[in-house]
Amino acid sequence: MDRVLYDDGRHKYILIGFADSADEKSIPSNQYMICHDEVSVLLDPGGFGMFPILVSRVLKYSKMENIKAIFLSHQDPDVGGGINVWEQITDARIYVSALWIRFIPHYELKNMENIVGIHDGATEVIIGDDFKINVITAHFLHSPGHFNYYDPVSKVLFSGDIGAAVLPCSNDSVFADDFQSVLHCIEPFHTRYMSCNKALRKWVKEVETYDVEVIAPQHGYLFRGQAKEDFLKWIYDLKCGVDLI
Repeated sequence: MDRVLYDDGRHKYILIGFADSADEKSIPSNQYMICHDEVSVLLDPGGFGMFPILVSRVLKYSKMENIKAIFLSHQDPDVGGGINVWEQITDARIYVSALWIRFIPHYELKNMENIVGIHDGATEVIIGDDFKINVITAHFLHSPGHFNYYDPVSKVLFSGDIGAAVLPCSNDSVFADDFQSVLHCIEPFHTRYMSCNKALRKWVKEVETYDVEVIAPQHGYLFRGQAKEDFLKWIYDLKCGVDLI
């Protein structure tokens, strides 16, 4: 499925994949795209098996030559396992934490010159004259080199693995409007995969400096309204990872 989450005529934020690949089994992933005038970016385009599913949807909204950037939240194969195919059919610059630059060749990329390492302390990436993406640090949640990406126009925060839900919880619903009703889909993943409460609190405090209307994870439900507020409150106090050893 694809679903436009925001559209003001010039700027679109699009969910282009939502648990679509049977190959992913119990960890289906979400993929996103932002279009601003004639410039587009992809967010975590997923593994190799996602490419044939996504390409026709991408072409509904953008020409391939208009894709100028691909953002990877971290190093996992469900994030960018198919990046070598996207690299061959676009001229996009591929942004990922500088920690993972040395791992990228394992994805069989042909042109490493298009890989851009995001260093700690980065706050934004300029895509065009009036198009930028804010970078939010999310290290150790769960990856030691994990970045989230905020679009200040649509006010959508792509949160990577933070907020992820696992099957069989999606029920074809894009938004979780009642956070408590989906907590059982979210809590086991976060208690095991997030490193510690200190890292979570740092992330929440940074997120709260932005005007976020939608939190869009890489897996499962998206959060808005009261569900978004309830999620942030819950995760701020969550004991996880080394807190539980």
